Amino acid sequence: MKSIAARFLFPAVVVGGMVTSATAGAQETAKPYTLFLGAEISVGQGKELYPVIDVSGGSWVVDISGKPVLVSAKSGPINMKVASSLRLAEIVATISNLKADRAYTFDNDPAVKLTRALDKAATLNAGYHAALSQASALDILSLSNSGGGGNSPSASGGMATSGGGGAKSLGSSSATADAESGSAGSDLFFKSPTGDSGGYDALDVLFDVSAGRPLGDPYIVMITRFHERGAEAGTFRNLVYAKELNPIDTNAASVHIQQAGFPPGFEPLSFEIHLYDHGDEVATNVAPRHVAFTSEEAFEYVKTKYLEAHKGQTLPAVPVLGKLPNDLAPHLAAGKYSGTIYVRVSAEGLADEPFLDAACSKRIEDPYLESVVRGLRFKPALEQGKPVEGVASLNLSQLRL
Repeated sequence: MKSIAARFLFPAVVVGGMVTSATAGAQETAKPYTLFLGAEISVGQGKELYPVIDVSGGSWVVDISGKPVLVSAKSGPINMKVASSLRLAEIVATISNLKADRAYTFDNDPAVKLTRALDKAATLNAGYHAALSQASALDILSLSNSGGGGNSPSASGGMATSGGGGAKSLGSSSATADAESGSAGSDLFFKSPTGDSGGYDALDVLFDVSAGRPLGDPYIVMITRFHERGAEAGTFRNLVYAKELNPIDTNAASVHIQQAGFPPGFEPLSFEIHLYDHGDEVATNVAPRHVAFTSEEAFEYVKTKYLEAHKGQTLPAVPVLGKLPNDLAPHLAAGKYSGTIYVRVSAEGLADEPFLDAACSKRIEDPYLESVVRGLRFKPALEQGKPVEGVASLNLSQLRL
């Protein structure tokens, strides 16, 4: 469990300073499960924190007494807690071509600063030429008002000095101010040398995402740990960013995120991506600290953790892993296999034949149903913490693995 006091920034943020380049393909079908470090996020704008169930526009959506409530940075500072825990799940989504690098926000981009400085200099230069034109016009006007001819050196010189002198003085003043302003703008820009990584204040993230099953309400959370320039060595801060995504399916969709909010010159230390759908975290091939497992490896891991967590307890067998066949859905929709059945489960967590009763005296003669049941894996029944043979009740229409 770790607490993170973070600024929440919407919409776009760029993570800078690090190059995390990964071309992640789909996991091998032989290892469909992954063990990863998940993140449960809670936010609030007071002492009370509430679990995040969604992201909408520039706001977190939390659950307060069973109702969705928006928490927005527009209403004040957001407090946050991120609880990390190991999870084992079947890989649902694939993130590929992942790249993250430090970048500049628009206002801090050296190219933008240079363009603005040049535009300003050009504007002031245009003002200078306008002033000179005005001075020439005043000279001609003074000559005309004097009543003297254009060949009168004394009149021309006098009026020029009086009227034109004033105008030229104004023009000269404008030119001087123009040059000083332009010089100041150039000096200001070049004090932040082009290409100096010390000026980066954002992170730029690109990736492609697809999923083996449709994700109808996905959002992504990025957690970046970084060291602030000038801060004491060994210290770090965290910046958490979330963005709602379009629905995800089997077709890879490109995502580009710019994340601002970093102090200039920040040094990224670590970067995590967490993907959620309807508030539940989805296992991906780039989940933090992920380790791919075969089905049997995943099952053995679950059993080991289960036995460690329930020493001395007596518990019934319950389903924990497995994948229901795609052609089961039409049967369930038609009302078939909708009732509770009973399955004998070995001490190793393997299923036997299905039965109509808990005493397992009325066997169900249905080869298809038997194949479905035998494809599941169970947490074995426990007797004082020891795995034993048992009976598990099972409703396929309500089963969520």
